[in-house]
Amino acid sequence: MMISLRGAVLALWTGALMAAAPIPAFTAEGKSLDTMNQLTFTRPAEKGSVELVEGKSGKAIRFVFEEDCRGVFSAGPSLANADWDRAAGISFWVKGDGSSHLGGLEFVWNEDYGVRYACAFPINGKEWRKVVVPWRDLLPELSKSYKPLDPARGNAPSRLGRISFGKWWYWKDYAAHSYAIDDIRLEPVIERDARSYRPAGDPLARVRRNLRARQPVTIVTMGDSLTDTAHWTNRETDWPERLRKKLQDKYGSAVRIVNPAMGGTELTQNLILMPRWLQECPDPDLVTVFFGGNDWASGMRGEGFLAVQQEAVIRIRRATKGRADVLLMATCPSLDNLDPIGELAEACRQAARSQKAGLADIYKLFRAALDSDRERLFAWDRVHLSPAGQEAVADAALKVIGGE
Repeated sequence: MMISLRGAVLALWTGALMAAAPIPAFTAEGKSLDTMNQLTFTRPAEKGSVELVEGKSGKAIRFVFEEDCRGVFSAGPSLANADWDRAAGISFWVKGDGSSHLGGLEFVWNEDYGVRYACAFPINGKEWRKVVVPWRDLLPELSKSYKPLDPARGNAPSRLGRISFGKWWYWKDYAAHSYAIDDIRLEPVIERDARSYRPAGDPLARVRRNLRARQPVTIVTMGDSLTDTAHWTNRETDWPERLRKKLQDKYGSAVRIVNPAMGGTELTQNLILMPRWLQECPDPDLVTVFFGGNDWASGMRGEGFLAVQQEAVIRIRRATKGRADVLLMATCPSLDNLDPIGELAEACRQAARSQKAGLADIYKLFRAALDSDRERLFAWDRVHLSPAGQEAVADAALKVIGGE
């Protein structure tokens, strides 16, 4: 059985990756990078181990991660060379532990630890399955270094460093887990889903139709600490739950919220971890995307945020095969960053127009409020939402979803 990360998360970059150079004469399976017949990966300093086990063919390496394996990696050899710029990506075989946790693959680019590329892959199967990773599905883990892996238009894959398996700080899920990896290869050609899934008409038609027909509706709320129910401002009330109740009261539909939001994270990190909520909810009616504060703090600015927002829309649509509507929520300002962060909000507006997605302009709503009213929308830290702010965000999303 073969799993392609295209099927879970597909990228924006639609140009031909092979345009820069001819494809080398690889075998039908691609050029072998590591047979995994020997322990070529290092044992983590703590909370992890590596061991040789029976593989799909010959031996394989089993990676074991213990509880609280935050920032724990097992690093392998540095194998990248000019062949990588003529390939479409890499592949490997994985045998998981049957859990719903994910495995993580990471590269540091050009020996710059501020430019890391990563992807997540399922480990819920206990049989060998092939995972195929196009270069475009390795995403930057930091917004400030956002640039696709693309020898023609981005960062060259030939400058990727050591192959590492593990999870960086933002994953949040650090439960014990394990998986075996066998036969890492370059892939000369990887088929891609070329459909755009861009709606011809109303970008929120599916969710509106189901609500008006009183059909069950599922909404995935991607976000940072403004959405994360683990954050201290959201433990008693939160805007997704308020939105759920408002939709049910107005339309009579049973509304389910799947909330994968993670405080302190940036949009690209949440795109990397999309396979997590896709395992639970592969075909939601609506996905909301509400980011900006952490992206801004990390150095992200308008032009880059536009590209990431556009990529988010396309990845969500392709990952759900067009079954999910997408609602972008323009970046919420803080009381002390009202005007500068507006360029991120404008990027959200442009992305919604260019990709024909829904838009809830949270920035405009908060920026237009009178000073005394605006302060009521925030918690004491002047950054996160008060109950009044949560209510305002839920009301804004309700109006857009309802077509008002």
